[in-house]
Amino acid sequence: MSFLEYAEGNIWAEEDTYGYVDTCLQSAVEPSDGKLYVMYHGTSVEAAESIIRTGFRRSSDGMFGPGVYVSRQLEKAIRYPLGNKGDNVVLKVRVNVGKVIKIDRQRHPLQKTWHSKYDTAWVPPHNTMVPSGLEEDCVSNPTRIKVIDVVHAPSKDIQNKLQQLLRSKNKK
Repeated sequence: MSFLEYAEGNIWAEEDTYGYVDTCLQSAVEPSDGKLYVMYHGTSVEAAESIIRTGFRRSSDGMFGPGVYVSRQLEKAIRYPLGNKGDNVVLKVRVNVGKVIKIDRQRHPLQKTWHSKYDTAWVPPHNTMVPSGLEEDCVSNPTRIKVIDVVHAPSKDIQNKLQQLLRSKNKK
């Protein structure tokens, strides 16, 4: 099988190319369609364990409607889950963004309906969409996201436990 045949329909084929290196795109730079980028997802300890074990699940709603919310800005992800700072975990993830739409204002015509034509909705930093003004992405299909590390947890013990769980999951 040629690489082109292998890559057809495999959203993670880029990872298997010789010399592949994770791309950490600056938050103000618009993502390119179909590329893989490093991002972050903030969540609770319990949800992080579930994500590592079984994968991401779409939220039922949000600023961009249903999807998985991630950011290239660690300072954005570390704010979640809202209201419970003693339980927050930040997962470092690799995202295949697919087809991206930039939504940079409230009441954008596709703000909640982009899912049928795009894979990811992106709001750039310094925006009027969110009070923090920080960059945010919403990924419609959770299979476009892979956990690659645990970069923050309430304690070193919890972080080590989650990293061990991730290592054991990746061996399978």
